[in-house]
Amino acid sequence: MKNRSLRRSSGLAALALVATFGLAACGGSDDSNDASAEPTTASSAPSDMGSDSGSDAGTEPMDASAGTFGAGCSAIPDSGAGSFNGMATEPVATAASANPLLKTLVTAVGEAGLVDTLNSAEGITVFAPTDDAFGKIPPKDLKGVLADKDLLTKVLTYHVVAGQLTPADLAGTHETLEGEKVVVKGSGEDFTVGAADAKVLCGNIPTANATVYVIDSVLMP
Repeated sequence: MKNRSLRRSSGLAALALVATFGLAACGGSDDSNDASAEPTTASSAPSDMGSDSGSDAGTEPMDASAGTFGAGCSAIPDSGAGSFNGMATEPVATAASANPLLKTLVTAVGEAGLVDTLNSAEGITVFAPTDDAFGKIPPKDLKGVLADKDLLTKVLTYHVVAGQLTPADLAGTHETLEGEKVVVKGSGEDFTVGAADAKVLCGNIPTANATVYVIDSVLMP
């Protein structure tokens, strides 16, 4: 009887000990979870907010004119779709359509059916003749070129080079979309393009898919 009573007392004590540890463990787990959850929630909110405001702060002061060069850049509008910032958000043909210097080029691109081709191209450089550049061509000859889609396409694609060329990469010989090669001479902020020595008036203009160099003469393949 005495042994049986001892065993019974030992069993009850063990059970009580297990229960005590179990309750302590449960209480410790809850306290730990609560303590860790609360600081995480409190600290994550400011972190997210800081990230968002940093992102906004980074995009608002964007200045697409920062890397451009040339005296002709002064003719680009300060605001609106035709400005540097406006053109930077659109593919090249759409961007050019808003630029007041490139109305004849935009008309020619439309006549040749090249709008979608240029807008969908990935990473190109476009030498863009101004309206005055097209004005150097006798009106009769210009009218004939605009009316001949094959010839017009040949001329326009000669103004397009694969890759977005920076000023540091600009000088040299480049293969055009038309198939022939065009030579760019110069350095720094002084460049000429092609056999006509078309002068870069405003260079390194960014668009969504291209880099544009506005030139003062039309290039002929």
